[in-house]
Amino acid sequence: MQGLPAPTVTTSVIRDVDPGREEDFVQWTEAGIALARTFPGFLGAGWVRSSTTTRRYHVQYRFASDGCLRDWMRSSLRSAWLAHGRSFSRDAAVHQRTGIEGWFDPAVPTSMQGAVPVDPRPASDQAPPRWKQAVTIWLGFFPLSLLVNILLAPQLADVNVVASTLLLTVCVTPVMVYAVLPFITARLGSWLRARRD
Repeated sequence: MQGLPAPTVTTSVIRDVDPGREEDFVQWTEAGIALARTFPGFLGAGWVRSSTTTRRYHVQYRFASDGCLRDWMRSSLRSAWLAHGRSFSRDAAVHQRTGIEGWFDPAVPTSMQGAVPVDPRPASDQAPPRWKQAVTIWLGFFPLSLLVNILLAPQLADVNVVASTLLLTVCVTPVMVYAVLPFITARLGSWLRARRD
């Protein structure tokens, strides 16, 4: 039996750009996205400017696994590309998310060039608050657990509690990860990503 695939990983980089070099930065960023696109596991990337009055840009890359991201991060192509960008920009912060918070990430577009400038929240605040994540997981977990207990638990009444729990969780976990959570987060998207007061 094959194991579950590795979770996708999203890296967000906040970069400050030297005055008057914004167009250079945009062209350089698009060149970096084009390079990343040639690496196995690349799922998408995009950028937004914090506002028209600042020189801070937010760039996101998403890869199919931590290993795919690591191949890109350690590549000589990326190193050469980064060296060129250091002449007009510098990293202000880098954030990486996998696992449970990845369920709540919006899809990363393949390109956001030409997007209307927005004022995004800091990358560390892009995931919904923990209590919203907990409510969302519970909304999926409760009905699924109830269904499993009604349909499968009686069939396992004579099975050792450790073995029956193992079997039930092996059945429930993939359904939660690949069906229930994507379904629920898609329907609660606006609530999950609503800006906190």
